Amino acid sequence: MLRLSLAAALIAGTAVAAQAQALPERIQKAGKIVIATQPNYPPIVYKDPASNAMTGFDYDLGEAIAKELGVKAEWQETAFAQMLPSLQTGRVDMVMAGMSDLPARRETVDFVDYMVSGAQFYTVTAFAKEIKTPDDLCGKTVGASRSTNWPRQIGEWSEANCVAKGKPAITVVGTEGSVDARTQLKTQRLQAGVQGSETMSHFQKLEPNTYIPLGEPFTRSLTGIPFPKTAEGNQLRDAVKGALDRLQANGTYDALIAKYAQPSNALKPISLNQGE
Repeated sequence: MLRLSLAAALIAGTAVAAQAQALPERIQKAGKIVIATQPNYPPIVYKDPASNAMTGFDYDLGEAIAKELGVKAEWQETAFAQMLPSLQTGRVDMVMAGMSDLPARRETVDFVDYMVSGAQFYTVTAFAKEIKTPDDLCGKTVGASRSTNWPRQIGEWSEANCVAKGKPAITVVGTEGSVDARTQLKTQRLQAGVQGSETMSHFQKLEPNTYIPLGEPFTRSLTGIPFPKTAEGNQLRDAVKGALDRLQANGTYDALIAKYAQPSNALKPISLNQGE
């Protein structure tokens, strides 16, 4: 009897867990999850130059999440600034675009955090002799995409590590994006740049003997999938977190990290709203 009772309890517990992670009825009926993205951030999400097909860590992980949940992923290309509004109005169900889980964003959405990122200083081989460590950036011109927190973070790093030590401040330049920052760096209009730590190995492979990372990432942030703070949003959030937990358990997540990023970018366990 005890064994039967334990077995019944386990089955009941599994059923409750499955029910708690069930997809919203609307999504089950549609048979798809609509995911907003912007494929301009390799290797996280981008278009293969040869085929123009979408690829990258977020893309492959999103496809794996949808498969785990028994639906299809429908990708919708969306300007970054429109992603959260599109989520709030129901045009999309979730966002996978290397988005940072920030306290200000959590005022309107919840995040399922799935990757560790960080701001990484880098330069190019033309400046390798004079810029060998982040300390050598004092007095230099450093650029990063103005649509990110990186320009502000560069300024904060400069105040603490340059100005506070009596060294000249970094001149911070906000660029049109990471591609623009790399272009300006290669043409020597900038002397260094900042990108997410998860991107550096990709560009080092893409353009060998060009980019040189400087030190370790000087910030730590969590990349997450945002969901609206609604009953349906909460239900989908929990279902996606459950899917990610299972993808970590079965090795799919680790395989994608190895394919697209660095071991240090893996976040274990998957978390909710833990970005700083």
